[in-house]
Amino acid sequence: MCKLFFRSYNGRKIRIYILQRLYAHACVFAVLTLNFMLYALSGYNIRCMIYGKTICSRKGYENQMKKRKRHTGKTPKKRNEVLVALPIIIILAFVCGSRFGNVLGRTAVIGAGVMLPEGAVLSAKSSMVKTVEKSVSAQNSQQNAVISLPSEKSEQSESVGSNTLSVPRDIVKMMNDAEKQYASANHDGAIVEKKFDASSATSTYKNITVRNTTPSHSINIESSLNGEFNLDVDDKSAPTVLIFHTHTTECYQLMDKGWYTRDFELRSDDPSRNMVRVGDAVTEELQKAGIGVIHDTEIHDRAYTGAYDRSRETILKIMEENPSVKIVLDVHRDAMEQNDGTRIKPTTTVNGRKAAQIMIIAGCEDGKVTSFPTWEQNLTFALKLQQTAETMYPGLMRPILFSARKYNMDVTPCSVLLEFGSDSNTIAEAEYSGHLMGKAIAEFINSNI
Repeated sequence: MCKLFFRSYNGRKIRIYILQRLYAHACVFAVLTLNFMLYALSGYNIRCMIYGKTICSRKGYENQMKKRKRHTGKTPKKRNEVLVALPIIIILAFVCGSRFGNVLGRTAVIGAGVMLPEGAVLSAKSSMVKTVEKSVSAQNSQQNAVISLPSEKSEQSESVGSNTLSVPRDIVKMMNDAEKQYASANHDGAIVEKKFDASSATSTYKNITVRNTTPSHSINIESSLNGEFNLDVDDKSAPTVLIFHTHTTECYQLMDKGWYTRDFELRSDDPSRNMVRVGDAVTEELQKAGIGVIHDTEIHDRAYTGAYDRSRETILKIMEENPSVKIVLDVHRDAMEQNDGTRIKPTTTVNGRKAAQIMIIAGCEDGKVTSFPTWEQNLTFALKLQQTAETMYPGLMRPILFSARKYNMDVTPCSVLLEFGSDSNTIAEAEYSGHLMGKAIAEFINSNI
């Protein structure tokens, strides 16, 4: 059976591969051996260890040189074995270099020969690592699921599945690590992508959609859109926008696999993967547009009960210290789970990349909700912001949730709560939406001052 296999097409490929590897390693060891001989002749105390440790020490050689100088008063001349051996090294490079990859391979072997022996080992290790990476890359491209780590030359461009996307490097690493950590985790339920549109709204006007859940208020979008509104910004470079998080520790999935495991925690103090990360993305875009912004990153939900009271204290203090603040945004994420355990991730595609859909919550006085005198102005602000974002990025926005709630939105007439995706979206999708929303808010401000 073995003979038949090795005579087959696959067997021939394996034989060729084995011979190539043996040939390449033989070349490397030839260069190493030449180096060892040269440095031994030069008086080096050679301490060789296998791959990755210190190969040769100059200590013995240097001590010997110092002794000779003390005895003779002259600095001993160093031998020029490298110059003598250079033609041999070049010949080896051109014979062996093809196994390491055309011109670059030959150059690497020449460099390894002329350098200390460490150079030859580094060249060999580099070749081996590249071979392993190519093998892993081939497997990943077949599975079309594993996220590749970025190259050192790229700050943000990474490969996610079969698409090349702009994802921050630390997020890619977190997602890769999560795939390894939860590779054997239980699949406790499905995650289903859904794009929310006008079909889930109760009212529509042009590209603005609203879902009205209030007990007694009707809504006329066109009329409310033209309602009383004055942003009243004198200097946009002064603190104009306040971003905070009542539920700071809400976070996102680190895998996009179509399933979830309950072993994965959906609350985290880590600002690189909770709501602070999304707020940072919004903040970055506002700063790029020259708009003054304060991003409060305090954790208000270490205890879930009372979080809104604690965040209210924070925002009132900040606004007292910064009276120029006009827009106040409470940045959250949603959570949607059906009776059968299926979780919903509101998702759209913007410029070829998945983004978490965003929902604006606008409140009002109704029933038990009182002391919200500016709610109609807040609604006008929400409608105008929705219109701007949806015009710039069609499909990014879910219908506005118009409900009998206050959620600290009474602090200014331009206050809303923003839900970036759900607990089933990935941090990459939510962070991307943060950048998109930041650009939309900047456009809104520039268009209304």
